[in-house]
Amino acid sequence: MRIPLYQIDAFSDRRFAGNPAAVCLLPEPLPDELLQAVAAENNLSETAFLLPRGQDYELRWFTPSVEVDLCGHATLAAAWAVFRYWQPALDEVRFHTRSGLLTVRRRGEWLEMDFPARPAAPAQPPPGLIEALGLPPAEVWKARDYMAVYPSEDQVRELRPDPGALARVEMFAVIVTAPGRQADFVSRFFAPAAGVPEDPVTGSAHCTLAPYWAARLGKRTLHARQLSRRGGELVCEVRGERVLLRGQAALYLEGAILL
Repeated sequence: MRIPLYQIDAFSDRRFAGNPAAVCLLPEPLPDELLQAVAAENNLSETAFLLPRGQDYELRWFTPSVEVDLCGHATLAAAWAVFRYWQPALDEVRFHTRSGLLTVRRRGEWLEMDFPARPAAPAQPPPGLIEALGLPPAEVWKARDYMAVYPSEDQVRELRPDPGALARVEMFAVIVTAPGRQADFVSRFFAPAAGVPEDPVTGSAHCTLAPYWAARLGKRTLHARQLSRRGGELVCEVRGERVLLRGQAALYLEGAILL
């Protein structure tokens, strides 16, 4: 069996930036253990598996260690591949996922994803989180992930958390964020327990970040930057219980997996 494979740098308009995701088009359903093995072999923060359903697709996302319930950059990469290779006449693609129906639309050179908002609430940090981060935040909030809010962009940029200690904290991941100098806000994302010590650019985290910063700044549309080594750019628009995430993508690799 030959499975088409594309590696796409998401949330960037050029290669070697943004967040690389693998996109695989399946000819038929495959066992979860095999999908997880492929994701581990790819060794990227996410591998997206698509299975055609009429003009729509079933979409699942795997880190090297686990299946996740929502992933932004791999959805963006999957939509880019659909528009480029499989259904170039479409202006909108629909994905059936563990987080419900997700749609992605063309917006000129950008793609716009319609995702569920995940607003956070103030929370007490779980044991070990502050020590693992190495610098106490001004606030801690929680949705699916914990979110540590700092006063300045430099604190987020220079943060050097202990990945081993973070992996022992009872949580899926932690977002760190602050006001930006050339963007409305900046962030970083750490999920070592899920096999992702630091994610380059994290679309799903912005389902929590965007509602927080929209309320704090009094703006519905926000420019966001993720301050990983590769870096990435997003535009977020909060619409009630939904968040629109806009980004670009660049192809790095195309090939096939032999199973």
